[in-house]
Amino acid sequence: MIVDNIKNAYIYYELGEKYKTALEFLQQTNLVNLENGKYPIDGEDIYIIIQEYETKPEEEGKLEAHQLYTDIQYIIKGKEKLGYSDIKNFSPQTFYDSAKDIIFGSGNFDFVAANEGDFVIFTPQDAHMPCISIDKPLQVKKAVIKIKN
Repeated sequence: MIVDNIKNAYIYYELGEKYKTALEFLQQTNLVNLENGKYPIDGEDIYIIIQEYETKPEEEGKLEAHQLYTDIQYIIKGKEKLGYSDIKNFSPQTFYDSAKDIIFGSGNFDFVAANEGDFVIFTPQDAHMPCISIDKPLQVKKAVIKIKN
């Protein structure tokens, strides 16, 4: 897992060309005006999902993991907590949904706060719980870039 601000995105270009493409897209695109939905960046290898929602209490959160894609979760507006854990600490509670590349489970985890302009990178080695309130429910607009591994 990596947590940083978009102004430092260049540091992570060396993770690979797909990461560079995704991070440059976040830096160069006016995401505030994008409608909710899925948009291709490089076909199914790199795409972005724009979503708006109200954050929720920790007890309503779901710990999830992916096998095929890395997530770059970028806060456009608002702030939230994101739970995270090494996949070794993750106990599946559902079957893996290959169509959606997701499995839900439980395990020990910690939280990181993300504010406007911050991004968090979750690889398949990271279980994560997004959309959690920091102090109280808050409206958030977020971009999730999916990078096929």
